[in-house]
Amino acid sequence: MRFFFLMAFVLISLGTSAQQDTLKYRISLRDKAVTTYSLNRPEQFLSEKAIARRAKQHLSIDSTDLPVCQKYVDAIRKKGVKIVVTGKWDNFVTVSCNNSLLIKKIATLPFVRSTEKVWKAPGSKKSQQSVKRDSVTNKVVRVDSCYYGSAYEQIQLSNGDKLHKAGFKGQGMTIAVIDAGFHNADQIEAMNNIRVLGVKDFVNPDGDIFAESSHGMKVLSCMAMNQPNVMVGTAPEASYWLLRSEDEYSENLVEQDYWAAAIEFADSVGVDVVNTSLGYYAFDDKSKNYKYRNLNGSYALMSREASKGADKGMVVVCSAGNAGSGPWKKITPPADADNVITVGAVGKNGILASFSSIGNTSDNRIKPDVVAVGLASDVMDTNGVVGRASGTSFASPIMCGMVSCLWQACPQLTAKQVIELVRQVGDRVDFPDNIYGYGVPDLWKAYQTTLKQ
Repeated sequence: MRFFFLMAFVLISLGTSAQQDTLKYRISLRDKAVTTYSLNRPEQFLSEKAIARRAKQHLSIDSTDLPVCQKYVDAIRKKGVKIVVTGKWDNFVTVSCNNSLLIKKIATLPFVRSTEKVWKAPGSKKSQQSVKRDSVTNKVVRVDSCYYGSAYEQIQLSNGDKLHKAGFKGQGMTIAVIDAGFHNADQIEAMNNIRVLGVKDFVNPDGDIFAESSHGMKVLSCMAMNQPNVMVGTAPEASYWLLRSEDEYSENLVEQDYWAAAIEFADSVGVDVVNTSLGYYAFDDKSKNYKYRNLNGSYALMSREASKGADKGMVVVCSAGNAGSGPWKKITPPADADNVITVGAVGKNGILASFSSIGNTSDNRIKPDVVAVGLASDVMDTNGVVGRASGTSFASPIMCGMVSCLWQACPQLTAKQVIELVRQVGDRVDFPDNIYGYGVPDLWKAYQTTLKQ
């Protein structure tokens, strides 16, 4: 009997220790006063390529580049919580726990500025496991009359095909795709020749990024596909980092913490261009829902981090959002961020898709910046066959790939100069509005303009 009691106690203890945390909090810090790093030795926390990118654009390495102070992280951990991610640009630590009283103790630490709950476990037991893999048929359909396959119109609208013909297909450019998952991208034969430098999952570090959502895979295909007469994307010779920040099982602020960690990782490994086809304005915790007044480019963590991208020498391209025909209607953060290219959706005829979110920002900046094909866009499907999908999610990478090719063609430009140039070659540049922004950009014209300077 005593043996049984001991075994039962052990099993209960094991069950308790294995219990998943039900709360996550963002701990914002006051400073980096006890850092062990030095701005004079950036090679300790940035890759050679990231340092070179800053030097080329005459960008200084500053305190935001320094990692979060490890002494602070350790002190927070000692209060009994687990570290989820850290964010150095905004100087925060995201933690998980089961007891909010631990957070009250953390809030009293002298280096803590504020705390905010960013996630609570869903009431219903939603699966956190990888979804079942779709079957792959790999039955490609050739369009022998067209090098791009059926995807020609979505690149031709902005004359991206002319950049390709001139030899600019993204070679030497590194693009990070921050998304929800890349379902079957590792098993689809037509995607086998995509240059993937690496993958990283910020939602579930132990998960399989290729078994999660198909959204990121379709987004990737718009840029990276390189199968002549089947589908060629807008940057077929670029290299890619695949990063997961979106948790499709719930909608919470913590996904912006994951995203912040992802873009900072992209920066640290030397990425040139970032595409993110994600946006947030409504959450499971309704008290966190955004209001129009919050669309000022700095209220949402994700928007602050996206704005920082150009300060680090990266071009960030993001989707405007798909709320245009709903009650919200407006762009969804980080689409309100400054110094990014926010992309709305049009059909292949150049006419706005009804779902495409509109601007302006609450501080009256033009958004979206430009538009691209996002209605019936040609994408790779999870079964390995080219299909179609609609959303600003696809307008963004279609534009992102072409912008990468433009930057390859004009390497003397800084990230902020590229962003401004793309706006200035829009077909509505003389009369930009909150629907089309600066319109459909002519990226061949952008290249020609730089040759004359």
